[in-house]
Amino acid sequence: MLRIPCPHCGERDYTEFRYGGDAGRTRPAHGSQSVRAWHDHVFLFANPKGAHREYWQHVHGCRQWLVLERDTATGSVGRASLARPPGVP
Repeated sequence: MLRIPCPHCGERDYTEFRYGGDAGRTRPAHGSQSVRAWHDHVFLFANPKGAHREYWQHVHGCRQWLVLERDTATGSVGRASLARPPGVP
């Protein structure tokens, strides 16, 4: 079972969270009119096997966005940190 270590709430079951995508991808620039760039960002993605970083939101807890280190090959969960440092709007 996947357990996520929330920096605010402690370790919780993954059902309290919502997956937010690959944390290693660069989002198109704000206001970008390139339909192709937005299409590719939203609908095309790699399905990596092994260690990578993902965004997760703790929707049934503190509601913070996290960056979680996870290995899809082994199912192991590593460190979780806030996606936005404290004090940053």
